[in-house]
Amino acid sequence: MLMTPSTTHVHPRKLYTCVPHAFCVWTCPPKRFPYKYGIQIRNKAITNSTHTEMDRQGADDAEKIRSDFLKVLRSRRSAEVPLTVEPAKPVANPLFQEASPPRFSEAMESCPKAKIENFKELLKEENLYLHTEAGEQGRLPVLILSLKESEHRRRPAIVFLHSTNKCKEWLRPLLEAYASRGYIAIAIDSRYHGERASNLTTYRDALVSSWKKGDTMPFIFDTAWDLIKLADYLTQREDIDPMRIGITGESLGGMHAWFGAASDTRYAVVVPIIGVQGFRWAIDNNQWQARVDSIKAVFEEARIDLGKSAIDKEVVEKVWDRIAPGLASQFDSPYTIPAIAPRPLLIVNGILNVHCALQCCFDFKNIGAEDPRCPLAGLEIPKERACKAYGDANSVDKFKLIAQPGIGHQMTSLMVKEASDWFDKFMKN
Repeated sequence: MLMTPSTTHVHPRKLYTCVPHAFCVWTCPPKRFPYKYGIQIRNKAITNSTHTEMDRQGADDAEKIRSDFLKVLRSRRSAEVPLTVEPAKPVANPLFQEASPPRFSEAMESCPKAKIENFKELLKEENLYLHTEAGEQGRLPVLILSLKESEHRRRPAIVFLHSTNKCKEWLRPLLEAYASRGYIAIAIDSRYHGERASNLTTYRDALVSSWKKGDTMPFIFDTAWDLIKLADYLTQREDIDPMRIGITGESLGGMHAWFGAASDTRYAVVVPIIGVQGFRWAIDNNQWQARVDSIKAVFEEARIDLGKSAIDKEVVEKVWDRIAPGLASQFDSPYTIPAIAPRPLLIVNGILNVHCALQCCFDFKNIGAEDPRCPLAGLEIPKERACKAYGDANSVDKFKLIAQPGIGHQMTSLMVKEASDWFDKFMKN
């Protein structure tokens, strides 16, 4: 059970709530200043017209980011095709690209469920493929779970994204839990995963090929394209409320949720879990090692091609620019996280050390050990800019960043519960 907050620390331009052994919670301060990207003007009177100009500027910035990102996505597409739906069958033996496939997730099994008699009999399962572009990887596998209903009505829907080397079937406990509570729950296989993989090295091989050829973007961006096409399909369904489509994911899936929502405003409520990070910040602060190690093969290949004796920040920067152009620059979290405003956004990350979690309430620079793949200090600027964007939109209650101490880079039952509560708060009303 989430503990009652014991201490609130007020710091200039920040409001923090620390919950020992549970979460550190960052929320936006109620007072707003007309500053752009951290350059504050504290002594200038704020008028309604000033707010209107700020709101318009923020919206224009977000639309430009979306437009520029879409151009990058289109730059490496195979031929576009009409969005078509193809029936599919349930996957009997899901492919996990791991030597020892996982069998159980305590966190996902803990997701709140409604008590329904004969739930299995009432559960409706759909398996299908969406064709999002030409070619083998343009065939998007989709799994949808919902409750059978005699009365037609449009219901809220949530898209779930899996982590690296897993697949949509891994998410079934979450899909069933949300379906029991009246949601239409959707999961997909990301690029080069699940049904879009043929062996244990498909994803790794795709990353290396992207470095070599520069013709695909298997790290985040290609799946972001699929999510745009998925939104096309979901908004056309008669059983889904097109104004109530949420998106969430874990780790790689959290990054997919982040970029899917930043690029497509039809995702109305957003919860990236252990996925949001500062790629540029990591390079500049020598905090890139853990993220690199998670997909090391492509960086090793780049190191060799660049004639380096070891992977260094130059290798890291060149790989990102090659396989995900703009990831460490114009599409990094300081720009794409604020672009989600004013839609409800909950960011959930982890911290390894409880003592350090309490320190972070005062100064991000003194955090110490934490989630090495998504260092919390790298979210200081994105958090400030998001607070500005949500403040300008008079929606400060729709943005929250929380960090759970003592867990590092893993999704936990507390995170699952926080995500569940966030969706219920903004999608069930």
